[in-house]
Order: sequence, then C-alpha cells, then structure tokens
Amino acid sequence: MMLEMLTSESLAPLRHGFFTRKGGASSGVYSGLNCGSGSRDQSELVEINRARVAKAMDAEPNALCGVYQVHSADVVTVKAPTRGDKPKADALVTNVPGLVLAILTADCQPVLFADREAGVIGAAHAGWKGARDGVLEATLDAMEALGAQRATTTAIIGPCISQRNYEVGPDFMEDFLSEDANYARFFANGQDDRMMFDLPGFGLHRLRTAGVGQADWVGHCTYGDEARFYSYRRSCHRKESDYGRLISTIRL
Repeated sequence: MMLEMLTSESLAPLRHGFFTRKGGASSGVYSGLNCGSGSRDQSELVEINRARVAKAMDAEPNALCGVYQVHSADVVTVKAPTRGDKPKADALVTNVPGLVLAILTADCQPVLFADREAGVIGAAHAGWKGARDGVLEATLDAMEALGAQRATTTAIIGPCISQRNYEVGPDFMEDFLSEDANYARFFANGQDDRMMFDLPGFGLHRLRTAGVGQADWVGHCTYGDEARFYSYRRSCHRKESDYGRLISTIRL
C-alpha cells in the first residue's frame, strides 16, 4: 500500500506532509505507518516506516530531525541532522535546506510553519498544554530569530482530535478560564458535567492572535477516522496496550 501524505496548497511548493497510518510495515495496534520510536512496536519496523517517510520527502533517513516531546513550549533551532539523544522540546525550526523537521502526534496538533520568502520553516507538537503554554508563539519567535516574519508566515494544523470527540471535565475548563474567561468559546456542553473542547479552534486562535499571515486546520479528526489515523484517546477508551504515532514533516 502506498503512503498517504496529506498536504496543504498554502505550504506549496515546499515538500511537506501530514502522513496517515496507511502504507506502513507495522501490525497489531500499530498497524500501518507507526513512526514512534517511543512506542513498544518493533524498532526495526519503526525504522522501516521512518525510512519510507524520508523517501517520500526525497531525503535520507538521517535527515529526519525530531525532538523528545514533553508537552512543553520549548523550541530547538536545527542546523544539522540530530545525532544521539534527542533534545527535550516540542518544536523545531530551521533555515537549512535538506533537513526534514518531524513531529509525532496521536490526537495532539501537528503544526507546520513556513515563511517561504525568508526560507524558514518550523514544526510544532501542540496538545492542549503546549498550546496553552505558548509553544506556537515560541515557534514563531524562533523562526523570527532566523529572519522570518509573522505576517508572511503560514501555519497549518494537521489531523488532530476534533471537538465532537474531545470530552473533558470541569476542572480542565476551569483551568483554562482562570487564564482567560474568553476561552469559554472553545468549550461546548457534553453529558452531565462534561465539556467538549475545541483543540484545533484553540490552536487557530493562538496562531491568529500571534499574527501569522495565514492559519488553517486541515479538518481531519484522528479519533473519528481509525482507518487513517492513530488516536491516543481511542486506544485508552478501548484499553489497548499502546498506540501508534503519526508523523508530520516539512523541508526546504
């Protein structure tokens, strides 16, 4: 099966992709293109999957640059292929052609950035915590340090969990409202005291408030489309032992 790589015309002609789980070598709960070395999948299969992604990006596997994601607002500026232990962070930026920035997700937002005029790109992993704590704004700051401008930067949110499938408790909502009462618009009523949180809507709000020239969501829900996407929350609801990780990439 061929790899499936979702793209955005707004990032063209840069090579980029929000890869689905289709076309991979993994099986079982990881069936498909599991690119998470932190999963309990067979490491050799993960490496095969990552090599297929690199080929689709017209790059060697060692050109894939990632981070040890910890739901932070930390950003790494990449100048050469990463070697050894990955730095703990949740976003990467570069202005070096040929390097492939890679982010792993399984419900959180993968966000790809580009200022094509300046020749600067970025990639961020933004769950609710990272988005609330400023990882998207920090990515833009790091891109500006390389010569990008927010007004000419495009940011595209890839497949992530949608509001209809993201149930949260009252404490979660209160935590958000304690920072900004206007965040109430990202919550809808669920059953009993539960609320439904709009993660991509919140991400778009943070990006647009930060001043990016264009910000969009591709519109695909990871929880609701099992054939194409891994989902941490879906795996928890099913009491599965683990889950696969999707990969999103961009290069100059």
